[in-house]
Amino acid sequence: MTSQLLRYTAFSRDPAGGNPAGVWLGARLPDADEMQRIAARVGYSETAFVAAPGADGRRPMRYFSPEAEVPFCGHATIAAAVALGDREGDGAYVFATAAGDVPVQVSSHAGGRSASLVSVPPRHAPVPPTLLREVLDTLGWREEELDPAIPPARAYAGAWHLVLAAADATRLATLDYDFARLKALMLADGLTTLQLVRRETPTRWHARNPFPVGGVVEDPATGAAAAALGGYLRDAGIVTAPARLEIHQGAAMGRPGLLLVDIPAAGGITVSGDAVAISSTTTDISP
Repeated sequence: MTSQLLRYTAFSRDPAGGNPAGVWLGARLPDADEMQRIAARVGYSETAFVAAPGADGRRPMRYFSPEAEVPFCGHATIAAAVALGDREGDGAYVFATAAGDVPVQVSSHAGGRSASLVSVPPRHAPVPPTLLREVLDTLGWREEELDPAIPPARAYAGAWHLVLAAADATRLATLDYDFARLKALMLADGLTTLQLVRRETPTRWHARNPFPVGGVVEDPATGAAAAALGGYLRDAGIVTAPARLEIHQGAAMGRPGLLLVDIPAAGGITVSGDAVAISSTTTDISP
């Protein structure tokens, strides 16, 4: 089986919107150094590497940013699922990731294809006060600018994210931070992104995601962080499940996207969105 390197964008029907991801498909995964080299060459915030399914139907999957491997990436999962759907048809796929098995359902609609992933079980933890002070200082935010109804938290649904909720739109609209300092703080705490959010209505949210640990200033649409947020909001009693949230992200970067987050009463969080090929071009790469 000849491997292919594809380019898709997730959480948008427009190739110019959403979050671009590399999607590598092949019989067997390359070694880690080769995957890191390919991801750096692609240059997107994440490239997903997907091998052929085993006897149990599960497809090994790993994710690499331009600088490092991450255990789970939502937008690259959606992109990879739709890429498979475009080649093998709609239906259920199961990705075996470092975080655990992630089932995905791919379906067609008039505008193209979409996918829904179910995260591993989420959890959350308090933010150490020193870390909170240092992150806020690095962002140029003040604690009084946070929404008191949504306390800061470390949230997980395959990867750890620091959730900070802004009280108003003006605070979230400005993102200017010390890249090296924030990267060091996040690496020390095992964080993948910051999930900076604002609740406009109970169901309509806005998000921005600094991702310096991956070598990226800001991620345009972050499915892993959306799943972690959904789990935190449910388990902390901030939303009553079942619930559906619309998370709008990427507009400040000129790449608007929409993430749908379904929060059940228990278990993993479902994150859904469209995906589309950025171009019809594929690149053959030796396995």
